[in-house]
Amino acid sequence: ETINEALNAGKITAMKDPTRGGIAAAMNEFAKKSKVSIWLEEGKIPIRKEVIAACEMFGMDPFEITSEGKAIIGVASEDAQKVLLAIKNTKYGKNAAIIGEVKAERPGNVILKTEVGGHRIIDVPYGEPIPRVC
Repeated sequence: ETINEALNAGKITAMKDPTRGGIAAAMNEFAKKSKVSIWLEEGKIPIRKEVIAACEMFGMDPFEITSEGKAIIGVASEDAQKVLLAIKNTKYGKNAAIIGEVKAERPGNVILKTEVGGHRIIDVPYGEPIPRVC
């Protein structure tokens, strides 16, 4: 239902589930295949506090862990708000958010604007091939 609503609401340019390698792997795949850069804003990425706490406790990066039941969707900028609203109006889309933008500069890179105003490159997780969680 949620994906169908997104598809019907506007121009979808890319879509992936962030399972193997999480957000980091999915965004790097988009950036490299499309020859663009993706600029993310840390404060806009919906990650539950419990997940952040567990990652800190175990020394894991929340951007590299499996995110089951989620979708990362690239949307034409002119349709972004329409698609977001359509997703938010579904049973599973209440936490949907616009988390960044695509730019032509620095193609193949994923850059995160941190909550304190700095920037860092989000790399593909180490350990190719990325382990599968079953």
